Amino acid sequence: MSFLRKWLDERFFAHRQRSTSLGGMAGAALAGALFFYHYFADHILNWELFAIIATMALVKIGAMLWFYATE
Repeated sequence: MSFLRKWLDERFFAHRQRSTSLGGMAGAALAGALFFYHYFADHILNWELFAIIATMALVKIGAMLWFYATE
């Protein structure tokens, strides 16, 4: 599949990594905004949104520690 090599180079993987990271941060920001909106507007603690935010943070920190330790 040599025709894919011109599209799947190092720049493609660097852009994919950055876009995935940006998408994850946007998802966490949206979940946080919804969590605080429900809390302040409706006076309801939505623990599902908090669990999503906590999971995203733990996975991010865990991955950073793993990459730092194995590098």
